[in-house]
Amino acid sequence: MVIEHLGVVGAGQMGRGIAQVAAGHGLTVTLIDSTRNIADKGRAAIAAQLAKLVEKKKVAPEERDAIMGRIQPGDLYGGDMEAIDFVIEAATERPEIKREIFSALDQSCRAGVILATNTSSISITGIGAAVTRPDRVIGMHFMNPPPLMKLVEIIRGLPTSDATYEATRALAERLGKTTVTSRDIPGFIVNRILMPMLNEACFALFEGIAVEKDIDVAITLGLNHPMGPCALMDLIGLDTTLAILEVLHRDLGDPKYRPCPLWRQYVAAGWLGRKTGRGFYSYPPPGGEPGR
Repeated sequence: MVIEHLGVVGAGQMGRGIAQVAAGHGLTVTLIDSTRNIADKGRAAIAAQLAKLVEKKKVAPEERDAIMGRIQPGDLYGGDMEAIDFVIEAATERPEIKREIFSALDQSCRAGVILATNTSSISITGIGAAVTRPDRVIGMHFMNPPPLMKLVEIIRGLPTSDATYEATRALAERLGKTTVTSRDIPGFIVNRILMPMLNEACFALFEGIAVEKDIDVAITLGLNHPMGPCALMDLIGLDTTLAILEVLHRDLGDPKYRPCPLWRQYVAAGWLGRKTGRGFYSYPPPGGEPGR
């Protein structure tokens, strides 16, 4: 299967990162959202990120221009899907939204196009039930942030064909990623292990065992992790991580996945992390350091 034109649905943090990676490896990318205006803003955010890398001399200006020249905005409902060879959906982590998007993609994409989802916890089989090509639906879970993280989890739904799996694995490797394969079980590999740790960090804070900074220092130095759990949740988004844990709790029915009440309270307050300026830490305007 020849893949030269990638569609990325969702112009948020993950979608922009995936689009940047793909364009950086020579693929033409259509960055798609519910309107062209939102997609334009996503493309502008990629340009701003690349400008910072040019300023730091991590990317040459010519490379930046080449990457941006391969990224074009698109509209999910505007007829921009005809030329796309492979789609990666990276929208909000809510099953009903993903099924709606996949239903639209099923109608607008050519019959042979593979429809992949970047979901971090939701059933691939369930998403595939929304389309007429469930054998061509697969999970392709990039880690956050995609330009820096080397791993991609590949998750097969019950109907996913061998050809779909092999094409997806080959694409991930073409993008410079290392792949692992998981069964279609909530949380897959990474989040099945990570989310209970993040939840325990919340409980440690909730129960007064330690403050955020000491929890993060203990994990970074004690376990040799690059980032502590509180800082990591702020980076990913407390709403996103809570949604993943709630999928584990609901679909597996195991009380060990019960979210910490403090986590729910922060999300209810709108303290979602870096994207809102406040989470476990407070954040000044872009470029500043987190405080408390």
